[in-house]
Amino acid sequence: MSHILISGLVNIETTVPVRQFPMNYYPIDYPFFGVHTAVSGVAYNLALAMKTLGDEVGLLSMTGSDFPAAYIRQSLLDAGISPAGVQARLQETPGSVVLYDGAGKRQIYCDLKDIQDTAYDFPPDVLGGVDLVAACNINFSRPLLHMAKQAGVPIATDVHVLHDPYDPFNREFMEYADILFLSDEGIGSDYRPFLWELARIYNPSILVLGRGSRGAAIYLKAENRICELPARPVGPVVNTVGAGDALFSAFVHFYVRGISPLEALERAQLFAAAKIRVSGAAAGFVGEQEIEALRGLCGVAAPQE
Repeated sequence: MSHILISGLVNIETTVPVRQFPMNYYPIDYPFFGVHTAVSGVAYNLALAMKTLGDEVGLLSMTGSDFPAAYIRQSLLDAGISPAGVQARLQETPGSVVLYDGAGKRQIYCDLKDIQDTAYDFPPDVLGGVDLVAACNINFSRPLLHMAKQAGVPIATDVHVLHDPYDPFNREFMEYADILFLSDEGIGSDYRPFLWELARIYNPSILVLGRGSRGAAIYLKAENRICELPARPVGPVVNTVGAGDALFSAFVHFYVRGISPLEALERAQLFAAAKIRVSGAAAGFVGEQEIEALRGLCGVAAPQE
């Protein structure tokens, strides 16, 4: 069993289906059983996904001392994840609202409260027995990057939407990452020059680009090549929110277990495809057994260089 330490945002999320984007104005709608509120946030999504896959997870985050914080704590306990690393240091607990349509498009409103200006109190033994640190790109995770690098613990991070290889907010995370994930939403279809530039600047061992319905691409430093993997749909798409977190989580899980990067990414794509069959960023996760069953049903395509 791998021990993954996750540092990042945990919040309360409300998902709301809308008729279309752009939205037309109307004073009220009645999407019966369509509005859902649950615990989410990138760090929670990663922790729950990796826990479902069988990893031992440690979660570091911050909340307020309010009702949402109590809800988060109980949800973690119910999921078998220790809330001991969730510190009540904020004025209020962060929250988000996600609007999504039937075509898979989404619009997210994320209220971080004062988390970007609040420091986390990392205990000196926080890295004991840890196989990998998944450091989400949020300010309080920055000291953990330095701690993990000094301790020789591999670092994985997802910078999500990136427009500039020298992005000032994400640069430190990219400099420290052994495994670097991002989405193609800020790049466009001609992504290869962008990936080569990231590889040149930051020298990660592995660089993964999530491409949504077009699949994924991966840069492998050891082989100095970029491979493209096709998408692996396994059912109707209900809500794509959290797909990138699912892809990241499953890749880290399988890679730390010793599976090759290409095979880890292929399994991660199936994990993410299964997840988006349901609504909610922290819902729809499946275990290894179902992933292997889906592999048998879908077959495995050879990656394209």
